[in-house]
Amino acid sequence: MADTALMTIPGLSDPVPAARDITPRADGRIDLLGLPRTRICELFAAAGLDAKAAKLRAKQVFHWLYHRGVTDFDSMTDIAKAMRPWLATRFVIGRPEIVEAQHSTDGTRKWLLRTADGHDYEMVFIPDETRGTLCVSSQVGCTLNCTFCHTGTMKLVRNLTPGEIVGQVMLARDALGEWPKSGANLSANPRAGGDLRQDGATPTKAPALAGAHDLADDDDDDDDFHYTADGRLLTNIVMMGMGEPLYNFDHVRDALMLVMDGDGLALSKRRITLSTSGVVPMMARCGAEIGVNLAVSLHGVRKDVRDELVPLNKKYGLEDLLQACADYPGASNARRITFEYVMIKGKNDSDDDARELVRLLKAYNLPAKVNLIPFNPWPGSGYECSDPDRIRRFSNIVFEGGISAPVRTPRGRDIDAACGQLKTAAEKKSRAQRDREAAAAAAV
Repeated sequence: MADTALMTIPGLSDPVPAARDITPRADGRIDLLGLPRTRICELFAAAGLDAKAAKLRAKQVFHWLYHRGVTDFDSMTDIAKAMRPWLATRFVIGRPEIVEAQHSTDGTRKWLLRTADGHDYEMVFIPDETRGTLCVSSQVGCTLNCTFCHTGTMKLVRNLTPGEIVGQVMLARDALGEWPKSGANLSANPRAGGDLRQDGATPTKAPALAGAHDLADDDDDDDDFHYTADGRLLTNIVMMGMGEPLYNFDHVRDALMLVMDGDGLALSKRRITLSTSGVVPMMARCGAEIGVNLAVSLHGVRKDVRDELVPLNKKYGLEDLLQACADYPGASNARRITFEYVMIKGKNDSDDDARELVRLLKAYNLPAKVNLIPFNPWPGSGYECSDPDRIRRFSNIVFEGGISAPVRTPRGRDIDAACGQLKTAAEKKSRAQRDREAAAAAAV
């Protein structure tokens, strides 16, 4: 049973949260997942190691935790055997609890995860021929109430901690077998999908690959070694799951720093995209302190329409949002800002809307790309997807205006994993029902 009250949402101020302490473990041990080297060093020193030993052990544990993916200290072979029980009695390397895993017919995977205090959230992996993208959540629920988005109908419970955010990346690498063989510690778990590899994977040098659904233009060669898994690679991360990442800025930043650390998960910032609905005051900090690619949930080019679809527009209007995009650190033709635009029949899909979109982006001289997203239906939404011919016409007008406007192919619709469909339904299923479904899947 969840023991955390719903997060209160101030009326006229942004719900930019204060840091939240990690839920203490019943056994008194401290979970190291989500902690940087400096904090691990401090904890080791507080537990009794001298400064030199604490620094050395922190470096070793950090490497095994984030670069090798191990979850127990006995696997850390360069740490003395006598030292490992000392670590194990005081610390633990956790993972988010997997409640349920679903596989779409198109290869998309969705995991239902649970926090230590009993709240559910989701992550999605989208495989393609040349890339594999993980859609990562930043909050339990959402406060933005975007009317086209199923996640927006959830109440905001709380922010995810750095460990709960980076833990999603760790779980995905577990499931894909993307840890070096010498450090693999992957045990099969039928609740995690039943196909975790037992032997790790062979490290190979991977070519630079494009972002998920062309969300970013990734042309760098500075990535560390990647690990193949059945022909798939987790090459890209998008902060596009549950929640508004810029309303959990500190924790998202700290988690992504671990993902980008060359001694850790070593994923280039060019392969990471953060999506915001337009929290204007935090956008400059995002560019300066994190430096990842930016995606903006636009969805409307007229005030009345965007006020309806993205209510945050009433606080930060189109002009302020587009100016913040123009000022975003690092934005250039080589690193274009992606504008996400969900295509809703009769609402935002006219020729005039397309022309106004081109006019606005050119007025602010934005290095932009527009992702056109066919609306993914969900019960009670009240909206319909634009007709295919209408979407193509809209795309052509934007292309003719000199701006790239590809139409995104919906993925994972059959498991409610597509854009705008994430909403945990764990409360609707009993444990017995999930056990029956897992047994049925295993029998196929």
